[in-house]
Amino acid sequence: MLTFDAGYNPYASKRSTVYAKNGVVATSQPLASQAGLDILKKGGNAVDAAIATAACLTVVEPTSNGIGGDAFALVWIKDKLHGLNASGPAPASLSIGALKKRGLSEIPVHGLIPVTVPGAPSAWGELSRRFGRLPFSDLLQPAIDYAENGYPLSPVLAEFWNKGAAAFEQKLEGKVFEEWFRIFMPEGKAPRAGEVWKSPGHARTLRRLAEEGDRSFYEGSIAEEIADFSAAHDGFLSKEDLASFRAEWVEPIHVSYKGYEVWEIPPNGQGLVALQALKMIESHSLKERDNEETLHKQIEALKLAFADGLEYITDAAKMKQSTAALLSEEYIKERTKLIGEKAVDPQAGTPPKGGTVYLAAADNEGNMVSFIQSNYMGFGSGVVVPDTGIALQNRGHNFSMDPGHDNALEGGRKTFHTIIPGFLTKGKEAIGPFGVMGGFMQPQGHMQVVMNTIDFNMNPQAALDAPRWQWISGKKVSIEHAFPSSTIQQLAARGHQMETAHHSGSFGRGQIIWKDKASGVYAAGTESRTDGSISAW
Repeated sequence: MLTFDAGYNPYASKRSTVYAKNGVVATSQPLASQAGLDILKKGGNAVDAAIATAACLTVVEPTSNGIGGDAFALVWIKDKLHGLNASGPAPASLSIGALKKRGLSEIPVHGLIPVTVPGAPSAWGELSRRFGRLPFSDLLQPAIDYAENGYPLSPVLAEFWNKGAAAFEQKLEGKVFEEWFRIFMPEGKAPRAGEVWKSPGHARTLRRLAEEGDRSFYEGSIAEEIADFSAAHDGFLSKEDLASFRAEWVEPIHVSYKGYEVWEIPPNGQGLVALQALKMIESHSLKERDNEETLHKQIEALKLAFADGLEYITDAAKMKQSTAALLSEEYIKERTKLIGEKAVDPQAGTPPKGGTVYLAAADNEGNMVSFIQSNYMGFGSGVVVPDTGIALQNRGHNFSMDPGHDNALEGGRKTFHTIIPGFLTKGKEAIGPFGVMGGFMQPQGHMQVVMNTIDFNMNPQAALDAPRWQWISGKKVSIEHAFPSSTIQQLAARGHQMETAHHSGSFGRGQIIWKDKASGVYAAGTESRTDGSISAW
């Protein structure tokens, strides 16, 4: 089983790994993780706790997710791993031609045009129906209470809120954005750390979901409000788009990595990128984490994997290259040969034919959930449906306007998706859930925390605290200042265009829960780069 130095953290933050026997919830917001723990103590299982935490996060971290976003989950229950894809497709009437008729050559970042069908409510409902133990209405009550009565902002949340609001003030104009400013900038400004913020409309929507079930979002009065608002402002999202959507149960994909199995959600998610990168790096003997040889090879493997991901990943039903082909031993060997001594510009290969929140939850029966939810790019589209608190996501921005591209914009199609939950097993035993939120940083974070755990024997908190790097594009790499300056200089000598970041939210924010088979004890870590919190008993 997994072994690590239980106490030593070479990258010590103010946090230590948390150990628990009966249950644990790890996420980026203390109020949300506590809500999940309360559900466990009331007799709920890990799935119930995950739903309650996810719903709560739409209220207590609206800078990263909302009811109008998407979600994915990996669920270990009864000794089997299950996958849930709750990402919504583009509206049926949205197309490259439709946008060109409006004089657009690019897909906008904000407004109603990039809005895709929200999947998060369907994820909550599907999880509850299949695996939940407590009534669905009980799971949403903590979120309802926070939305209705308010809560004080935590420091990092307030910082992201302020940055998002400042950007929107400069970029967003028009009636369609008025509700966002009314809700998220009360009295004309972003709330500060310690200030209490509430959203009665959000509470109203959550209460209707609790009373009427998740399908009310897609076929009931909530759906009508969303569709009517979209139609009134020339949006593409319709009642029919909402009514036809349901979250989809999928088979997780995996690769073996040094005796362990690393699991991800299949495309349209970008988990495939993390798996490819890990397989490319597996054959290299890497003994020290922070030296330039290790970092160079990690970066080059990741770049090659991303080149494939950005070229081929789209709606699974539309992919021209299969996941099996992209992960095949033959293809991985060919890609691995391209990792040389110098940095290169990555190119996609030819395989053989063939703004986000993350949470992890575990209970006293060994059930575990890896769950991720997002509106994308912080606050999302900037559009909030009046009196509902529903901030709509802008996932459609990830589509390509090139009709020949694998991820070309098409009505009813799911786009390349950045959010990915991860899971680790060994043999038939679950090790546990992990994830790193943050757009295109996510597979990069997955690769780094998995290697921190398996290759460098770090405990969960140390694996998350360790400094990270992020490939940006071409040969450009951003790296946290905690890396030795000599190592950064050596990487530059290999041709990497290095940029040192002293403070940035771009390096991801993650959570880890590992289970020890012999004792049944959970070891959990939470992100030191945010208001991370672990609630355990």
